[in-house]
Amino acid sequence: MGTQESDERRTAGGGTGRRALLGAAVLGAGGAVLGLPGAARAADARHGGGLKSLPVPTVIGHRGASGYRPEHTFGSYELALDLGADIVEAGDLVPTRDGHLVCRHEPEIGGTTDVADHPEFADRRRTKVLDGVSTTGWFTEDFTLAELKTLRATERIPANRPHNTLYDGRWEIPTFEEVLRWQNEQTRKRGRQVWIYPELKHPTYFRKLGLGTEERLAKLLRAYGKDRKNSPVIIQSFEPTSIQRMSKLVRNPLAVLLSGAGSRPWDFVETGDPRTTADLVTPRGLKEIASYAQGIGPTLDLVVPKDSAGRLTEPTTLVRDAHRAGLVLHPYTMRNENPFLPAEFRKGGDPDAYGDAFGAFRAYFATGIDGIFTDNPDTGVLAREDFVNG
Repeated sequence: MGTQESDERRTAGGGTGRRALLGAAVLGAGGAVLGLPGAARAADARHGGGLKSLPVPTVIGHRGASGYRPEHTFGSYELALDLGADIVEAGDLVPTRDGHLVCRHEPEIGGTTDVADHPEFADRRRTKVLDGVSTTGWFTEDFTLAELKTLRATERIPANRPHNTLYDGRWEIPTFEEVLRWQNEQTRKRGRQVWIYPELKHPTYFRKLGLGTEERLAKLLRAYGKDRKNSPVIIQSFEPTSIQRMSKLVRNPLAVLLSGAGSRPWDFVETGDPRTTADLVTPRGLKEIASYAQGIGPTLDLVVPKDSAGRLTEPTTLVRDAHRAGLVLHPYTMRNENPFLPAEFRKGGDPDAYGDAFGAFRAYFATGIDGIFTDNPDTGVLAREDFVNG
Protein backbone atom coordinates (compact mmCIF):
# COMPACT_ATOMS: atom_id res chain seq x y z
CA MET A 1 0.00 0.00 0.00
CA GLY A 2 1.34 3.12 -1.30
CA THR A 3 3.19 6.36 -1.21
CA GLN A 4 -0.04 8.25 -0.62
CA GLU A 5 -0.27 7.03 3.00
CA SER A 6 0.06 9.60 5.81
CA ASP A 7 3.08 7.92 7.36
CA GLU A 8 4.92 7.03 5.49
CA ARG A 9 -15.67 -5.43 -11.07
CA ARG A 10 -15.40 -4.67 -13.84
CA THR A 11 -19.18 -3.93 -13.30
CA ALA A 12 -21.34 -3.60 -10.28
CA GLY A 13 -23.45 -6.52 -11.51
CA GLY A 14 -24.23 -9.02 -8.81
CA GLY A 15 -23.53 -6.34 -6.25
CA THR A 16 -26.72 -6.93 -4.28
CA GLY A 17 -25.92 -10.54 -3.58
CA ARG A 18 -22.32 -9.74 -2.81
CA ARG A 19 -23.37 -6.97 -0.44
CA ALA A 20 -25.50 -9.44 1.50
CA LEU A 21 -22.34 -11.39 2.24
CA LEU A 22 -19.71 -8.69 2.28
CA GLY A 23 -21.28 -5.62 3.80
CA ALA A 24 -24.94 -5.63 4.69
CA ALA A 25 -24.30 -8.17 7.40
CA VAL A 26 -22.77 -5.43 9.51
CA LEU A 27 -25.62 -3.68 11.32
CA GLY A 28 -24.88 -0.27 12.74
CA ALA A 29 -22.60 0.95 15.46
CA GLY A 30 -23.68 -1.69 17.92
CA GLY A 31 -21.77 -4.34 15.98
CA ALA A 32 -24.52 -6.98 15.87
CA VAL A 33 -23.86 -9.26 12.94
CA LEU A 34 -26.81 -11.44 11.95
CA GLY A 35 -26.74 -13.11 15.35
CA LEU A 36 -23.85 -15.32 14.26
CA PRO A 37 -20.86 -15.97 16.50
CA GLY A 38 -17.55 -15.18 14.85
CA ALA A 39 -16.53 -18.75 14.05
CA ALA A 40 -19.95 -19.67 12.68
CA ARG A 41 -20.09 -16.54 10.58
CA ALA A 42 -16.65 -17.13 9.13
CA ALA A 43 -17.55 -20.69 8.23
CA ASP A 44 -20.80 -19.52 6.66
CA ALA A 45 -18.99 -16.90 4.59
CA ARG A 46 -16.61 -19.42 3.10
CA HIS A 47 -19.31 -21.20 1.14
CA GLY A 48 -18.98 -20.12 -2.46
CA GLY A 49 -15.96 -18.82 -4.33
CA GLY A 50 -14.06 -15.66 -5.02
CA LEU A 51 -14.65 -12.63 -2.84
CA LYS A 52 -17.72 -14.29 -1.32
CA SER A 53 -15.44 -16.80 0.40
CA LEU A 54 -13.89 -14.13 2.62
CA PRO A 55 -15.15 -13.39 6.14
CA VAL A 56 -16.34 -9.87 6.89
CA PRO A 57 -14.75 -7.67 8.07
CA THR A 58 -11.79 -9.08 6.19
CA VAL A 59 -8.43 -8.75 7.94
CA ILE A 60 -5.68 -7.90 5.44
CA GLY A 61 -2.06 -8.22 6.51
CA HIS A 62 -0.50 -4.94 5.37
CA ARG A 63 2.75 -5.89 3.61
CA GLY A 64 2.47 -9.04 5.69
CA ALA A 65 2.68 -8.65 9.46
CA SER A 66 4.78 -5.51 9.17
CA GLY A 67 4.18 -4.54 12.78
CA TYR A 68 6.44 -7.44 13.75
CA ARG A 69 8.80 -8.14 10.83
CA PRO A 70 10.41 -6.07 8.06
CA GLU A 71 7.73 -5.56 5.44
CA HIS A 72 7.50 -7.41 2.13
CA THR A 73 9.55 -10.39 3.22
CA PHE A 74 8.48 -14.01 3.38
CA GLY A 75 9.01 -13.76 7.12
CA SER A 76 6.40 -10.99 7.28
CA TYR A 77 4.02 -12.75 4.86
CA GLU A 78 4.10 -16.09 6.67
CA LEU A 79 3.69 -14.50 10.07
CA ALA A 80 0.58 -12.70 8.79
CA LEU A 81 -0.95 -16.07 7.95
CA ASP A 82 0.14 -17.51 11.29
CA LEU A 83 -1.62 -14.60 13.02
CA GLY A 84 -4.88 -15.21 11.17
CA ALA A 85 -4.88 -12.73 8.28
CA ASP A 86 -7.50 -13.55 5.66
CA ILE A 87 -5.44 -11.89 2.92
CA VAL A 88 -1.76 -10.97 2.72
CA GLU A 89 -0.76 -7.83 0.85
CA ALA A 90 2.08 -9.76 -0.73
CA GLY A 91 3.58 -7.36 -3.16
CA ASP A 92 3.92 -3.66 -3.78
CA LEU A 93 5.11 -4.42 -7.28
CA VAL A 94 8.02 -2.56 -8.87
CA PRO A 95 10.20 -3.72 -11.78
CA THR A 96 13.90 -4.44 -12.08
CA ARG A 97 16.03 -3.22 -14.97
CA ASP A 98 15.63 -6.62 -16.64
CA GLY A 99 11.86 -6.61 -16.27
CA HIS A 100 11.14 -8.76 -13.21
CA LEU A 101 8.48 -7.66 -10.73
CA VAL A 102 9.75 -7.53 -7.15
CA CYS A 103 8.06 -6.69 -3.85
CA ARG A 104 9.14 -3.40 -2.29
CA HIS A 105 7.17 -0.57 -0.71
CA GLU A 106 8.69 1.85 -3.23
CA PRO A 107 11.11 1.67 -6.14
CA GLU A 108 13.53 3.59 -3.90
CA ILE A 109 15.06 0.90 -1.71
CA GLY A 110 17.48 2.83 0.48
CA GLY A 111 15.00 2.75 3.35
CA THR A 112 13.99 -0.91 3.09
CA THR A 113 17.23 -2.73 2.25
CA ASP A 114 20.92 -2.71 3.15
CA VAL A 115 21.90 -1.34 -0.27
CA ALA A 116 23.76 1.59 1.34
CA ASP A 117 26.13 -0.93 2.91
CA HIS A 118 27.14 -2.31 -0.49
CA PRO A 119 30.06 -0.26 -1.84
CA GLU A 120 29.71 -1.93 -5.23
CA PHE A 121 26.38 -0.08 -5.64
CA ALA A 122 27.48 3.33 -4.34
CA ASP A 123 27.45 4.78 -7.85
CA ARG A 124 23.80 3.72 -8.38
CA ARG A 125 22.57 6.38 -5.98
CA ARG A 126 20.44 8.84 -7.95
CA THR A 127 18.02 11.72 -7.57
CA LYS A 128 14.86 11.21 -9.60
CA VAL A 129 11.43 12.81 -9.82
CA LEU A 130 8.91 10.19 -8.74
CA ASP A 131 5.32 11.27 -9.32
CA GLY A 132 6.35 14.89 -9.03
CA VAL A 133 8.49 14.42 -5.92
CA SER A 134 12.29 14.72 -6.01
CA THR A 135 13.59 11.50 -4.45
CA THR A 136 17.19 10.50 -3.75
CA GLY A 137 18.34 6.94 -3.26
CA TRP A 138 18.66 3.63 -5.03
CA PHE A 139 15.92 2.52 -7.43
CA THR A 140 14.91 -0.99 -8.44
CA GLU A 141 14.82 -0.09 -12.13
CA ASP A 142 18.59 0.52 -11.99
CA PHE A 143 19.34 -3.03 -10.79
CA THR A 144 19.07 -6.45 -12.35
CA LEU A 145 17.25 -9.10 -10.39
CA ALA A 146 20.53 -10.90 -9.71
CA GLU A 147 21.93 -7.72 -8.18
CA LEU A 148 18.84 -7.13 -6.03
CA LYS A 149 19.08 -10.69 -4.73
CA THR A 150 22.42 -9.80 -3.11
CA LEU A 151 20.60 -7.30 -0.85
CA ARG A 152 18.66 -7.99 2.34
CA ALA A 153 15.52 -6.37 3.71
CA THR A 154 15.56 -3.99 6.68
CA GLU A 155 12.91 -2.34 8.86
CA ARG A 156 11.43 0.75 7.18
CA ILE A 157 10.45 2.71 10.33
CA PRO A 158 13.05 1.68 12.95
CA ALA A 159 12.33 4.71 15.15
CA ASN A 160 8.78 3.43 15.69
CA ARG A 161 9.63 -0.26 15.61
CA PRO A 162 13.12 -0.86 16.95
CA HIS A 163 12.13 -4.45 17.81
CA ASN A 164 11.79 -5.18 14.09
CA THR A 165 15.44 -4.31 13.48
CA LEU A 166 16.32 -7.61 15.14
CA TYR A 167 15.36 -9.20 11.82
CA ASP A 168 17.30 -6.83 9.55
CA GLY A 169 19.28 -8.81 7.00
CA ARG A 170 17.43 -12.09 7.49
CA TRP A 171 15.36 -12.09 4.28
CA GLU A 172 16.00 -11.20 0.66
CA ILE A 173 13.73 -9.28 -1.70
CA PRO A 174 11.03 -11.59 -3.08
CA THR A 175 9.92 -11.58 -6.68
CA PHE A 176 6.21 -11.69 -7.40
CA GLU A 177 6.68 -15.00 -9.21
CA GLU A 178 8.16 -16.38 -5.99
CA VAL A 179 5.10 -15.02 -4.16
CA LEU A 180 2.78 -16.89 -6.52
CA ARG A 181 4.65 -20.12 -5.86
CA TRP A 182 4.67 -19.37 -2.13
CA GLN A 183 0.91 -18.82 -2.25
CA ASN A 184 0.42 -22.29 -3.74
CA GLU A 185 2.75 -23.86 -1.18
CA GLN A 186 1.06 -22.16 1.75
CA THR A 187 -2.39 -23.11 0.47
CA ARG A 188 -1.35 -26.77 0.40
CA LYS A 189 0.45 -26.57 3.74
CA ARG A 190 -2.38 -24.84 5.61
CA GLY A 191 -5.28 -26.66 4.00
CA ARG A 192 -7.07 -23.44 3.12
CA GLN A 193 -6.94 -21.00 0.26
CA VAL A 194 -4.35 -18.27 0.82
CA TRP A 195 -5.29 -14.91 -0.69
CA ILE A 196 -2.91 -12.15 -1.80
CA TYR A 197 -3.49 -8.47 -2.61
CA PRO A 198 -0.66 -7.08 -4.79
CA GLU A 199 -0.42 -3.38 -5.62
CA LEU A 200 0.88 -1.86 -8.84
CA LYS A 201 3.17 0.97 -7.73
CA HIS A 202 3.67 4.09 -9.87
CA PRO A 203 2.52 2.44 -13.12
CA THR A 204 2.61 5.68 -15.14
CA TYR A 205 6.18 6.36 -14.02
CA PHE A 206 7.32 2.88 -15.04
CA ARG A 207 5.44 2.91 -18.33
CA LYS A 208 7.35 6.05 -19.32
CA LEU A 209 10.57 4.13 -18.61
CA GLY A 210 9.49 1.33 -20.95
CA LEU A 211 8.77 -0.98 -18.00
CA GLY A 212 4.98 -1.27 -18.14
CA THR A 213 3.93 -3.27 -15.09
CA GLU A 214 0.33 -4.18 -15.92
CA GLU A 215 1.27 -6.45 -18.80
CA ARG A 216 4.03 -8.09 -16.76
CA LEU A 217 1.60 -8.76 -13.92
CA ALA A 218 -1.06 -10.13 -16.26
CA LYS A 219 1.45 -12.46 -17.91
CA LEU A 220 2.48 -13.94 -14.56
CA LEU A 221 -1.12 -14.36 -13.42
CA ARG A 222 -2.00 -16.16 -16.64
CA ALA A 223 1.04 -18.39 -16.38
CA TYR A 224 -0.05 -19.51 -12.89
CA GLY A 225 -3.74 -19.80 -13.75
CA LYS A 226 -4.63 -16.92 -11.42
CA ASP A 227 -6.18 -14.46 -13.85
CA ARG A 228 -9.83 -15.39 -13.31
CA LYS A 229 -12.85 -13.87 -11.63
CA ASN A 230 -12.63 -16.20 -8.64
CA SER A 231 -8.84 -16.27 -8.44
CA PRO A 232 -7.54 -15.53 -4.91
CA VAL A 233 -5.60 -12.48 -6.11
CA ILE A 234 -7.03 -8.95 -5.74
CA ILE A 235 -5.15 -6.27 -7.68
CA GLN A 236 -4.97 -2.66 -6.47
CA SER A 237 -3.47 0.63 -7.58
CA PHE A 238 -3.71 4.33 -6.74
CA GLU A 239 -3.98 5.03 -10.47
CA PRO A 240 -7.50 4.41 -11.83
CA THR A 241 -6.31 4.10 -15.42
CA SER A 242 -3.95 1.31 -14.35
CA ILE A 243 -6.89 -0.63 -12.90
CA GLN A 244 -8.85 0.05 -16.10
CA ARG A 245 -5.93 -1.38 -18.06
CA MET A 246 -5.87 -4.47 -15.83
CA SER A 247 -9.61 -4.96 -16.32
CA LYS A 248 -8.91 -5.55 -20.01
CA LEU A 249 -6.03 -7.95 -19.35
CA VAL A 250 -7.36 -10.21 -16.58
CA ARG A 251 -10.64 -11.03 -14.82
CA ASN A 252 -9.32 -10.75 -11.26
CA PRO A 253 -11.14 -8.66 -8.66
CA LEU A 254 -9.76 -5.12 -8.82
CA ALA A 255 -9.64 -2.20 -6.39
CA VAL A 256 -8.87 1.50 -6.79
CA LEU A 257 -6.86 2.97 -3.92
CA LEU A 258 -7.86 6.43 -2.75
CA SER A 259 -5.69 8.91 -0.90
CA GLY A 260 -6.66 12.20 0.76
CA ALA A 261 -9.71 14.03 -0.57
CA GLY A 262 -7.67 16.87 -2.04
CA SER A 263 -5.11 14.67 -3.79
CA ARG A 264 -5.04 13.77 -7.48
CA PRO A 265 -4.02 10.37 -8.80
CA TRP A 266 -0.73 10.76 -10.66
CA ASP A 267 -2.16 9.38 -13.89
CA PHE A 268 -4.75 12.20 -13.73
CA VAL A 269 -1.94 14.72 -13.31
CA GLU A 270 -0.10 13.30 -16.33
CA THR A 271 -3.19 13.30 -18.56
CA GLY A 272 -4.59 16.64 -17.39
CA ASP A 273 -7.66 15.13 -15.75
CA PRO A 274 -8.61 17.82 -13.20
CA ARG A 275 -10.51 15.50 -10.84
CA THR A 276 -9.38 14.87 -7.30
CA THR A 277 -10.10 12.02 -4.92
CA ALA A 278 -13.05 14.07 -3.66
CA ASP A 279 -14.60 13.70 -7.11
CA LEU A 280 -13.99 9.96 -7.16
CA VAL A 281 -15.81 9.35 -3.87
CA THR A 282 -19.03 11.03 -4.98
CA PRO A 283 -21.87 8.70 -6.04
CA ARG A 284 -21.08 9.55 -9.66
CA GLY A 285 -17.37 8.85 -9.22
CA LEU A 286 -18.03 5.57 -7.42
CA LYS A 287 -20.43 4.47 -10.15
CA GLU A 288 -17.69 5.06 -12.71
CA ILE A 289 -15.18 3.05 -10.64
CA ALA A 290 -17.74 0.23 -10.39
CA SER A 291 -17.80 -0.01 -14.19
CA TYR A 292 -14.30 -1.53 -14.18
CA ALA A 293 -13.45 -2.46 -10.57
CA GLN A 294 -15.03 -4.36 -7.70
CA GLY A 295 -13.73 -2.38 -4.76
CA ILE A 296 -11.99 0.66 -3.36
CA GLY A 297 -9.21 1.03 -0.83
CA PRO A 298 -9.72 4.45 0.76
CA THR A 299 -7.59 5.97 3.45
CA LEU A 300 -9.40 5.63 6.77
CA ASP A 301 -9.78 9.41 6.91
CA LEU A 302 -12.17 9.21 3.95
CA VAL A 303 -14.38 6.89 6.02
CA VAL A 304 -14.15 8.77 9.33
CA PRO A 305 -12.40 12.16 9.19
CA LYS A 306 -10.41 13.54 12.10
CA ASP A 307 -10.67 16.99 13.64
CA SER A 308 -7.75 19.36 14.21
CA ALA A 309 -6.84 17.49 17.40
CA GLY A 310 -6.66 14.17 15.57
CA ARG A 311 -9.87 12.79 17.07
CA LEU A 312 -12.50 10.94 15.04
CA THR A 313 -15.54 12.91 13.91
CA GLU A 314 -18.73 11.66 12.24
CA PRO A 315 -18.41 9.04 9.48
CA THR A 316 -18.89 10.22 5.92
CA THR A 317 -21.40 8.64 3.55
CA LEU A 318 -18.62 6.79 1.69
CA VAL A 319 -19.51 3.32 2.99
CA ARG A 320 -23.16 3.73 2.09
CA ASP A 321 -22.42 5.28 -1.30
CA ALA A 322 -19.82 2.67 -2.25
CA HIS A 323 -22.14 -0.17 -1.25
CA ARG A 324 -24.92 1.33 -3.33
CA ALA A 325 -22.52 1.28 -6.29
CA GLY A 326 -21.79 -2.40 -5.59
CA LEU A 327 -18.24 -1.80 -4.37
CA VAL A 328 -16.49 -3.36 -1.39
CA LEU A 329 -14.37 -1.13 0.87
CA HIS A 330 -10.98 -2.20 2.23
CA PRO A 331 -9.57 0.96 3.84
CA TYR A 332 -6.00 1.40 5.09
CA THR A 333 -4.12 1.30 7.52
CA MET A 334 -4.63 0.30 11.17
CA ARG A 335 -1.52 0.14 13.34
CA ASN A 336 -1.23 -0.47 17.06
CA GLU A 337 1.28 2.27 17.93
CA ASN A 338 0.10 5.58 19.41
CA PRO A 339 1.25 7.92 16.62
CA PHE A 340 -0.83 6.03 14.05
CA LEU A 341 -4.05 5.93 16.09
CA PRO A 342 -6.79 8.56 16.39
CA ALA A 343 -5.98 10.79 19.35
CA GLU A 344 -8.70 9.42 21.64
CA PHE A 345 -7.23 5.93 21.39
CA ARG A 346 -3.66 6.85 22.32
CA LYS A 347 -2.45 5.73 25.73
CA GLY A 348 0.38 6.88 27.99
CA GLY A 349 3.31 9.17 27.34
CA ASP A 350 5.40 6.89 25.14
CA PRO A 351 4.79 7.99 21.54
CA ASP A 352 5.53 4.54 20.18
CA ALA A 353 3.74 2.44 22.80
CA TYR A 354 0.58 0.57 21.88
CA GLY A 355 -2.65 2.49 22.33
CA ASP A 356 -6.23 1.25 22.45
CA ALA A 357 -6.09 -0.38 19.04
CA PHE A 358 -9.13 -2.52 19.84
CA GLY A 359 -11.19 0.60 20.40
CA ALA A 360 -10.04 2.07 17.10
CA PHE A 361 -10.80 -1.15 15.21
CA ARG A 362 -14.27 -1.20 16.77
CA ALA A 363 -14.96 2.37 15.67
CA TYR A 364 -13.95 1.62 12.09
CA PHE A 365 -15.76 -1.74 11.91
CA ALA A 366 -18.94 -0.03 13.11
CA THR A 367 -19.05 2.03 9.89
CA GLY A 368 -19.81 -1.11 7.86
CA ILE A 369 -16.48 -1.40 6.03
CA ASP A 370 -15.87 -4.79 4.41
CA GLY A 371 -12.29 -5.19 5.62
CA ILE A 372 -9.21 -3.33 6.73
CA PHE A 373 -5.48 -3.29 6.11
CA THR A 374 -3.48 -3.67 9.29
CA ASP A 375 0.17 -4.06 10.25
CA ASN A 376 -0.99 -6.18 13.21
CA PRO A 377 -3.22 -8.98 11.88
CA ASP A 378 -3.56 -10.71 15.25
CA THR A 379 -5.00 -7.56 16.78
CA GLY A 380 -7.35 -7.22 13.81
CA VAL A 381 -8.56 -10.81 14.13
CA LEU A 382 -9.26 -10.43 17.86
CA ALA A 383 -10.98 -7.08 17.28
CA ARG A 384 -13.19 -8.67 14.64
CA GLU A 385 -14.10 -11.47 17.01
CA ASP A 386 -15.09 -8.92 19.64
CA PHE A 387 -17.09 -6.95 17.10
CA VAL A 388 -18.88 -9.91 15.57
CA ASN A 389 -19.83 -11.28 18.98
CA GLY A 390 -21.10 -7.92 20.18
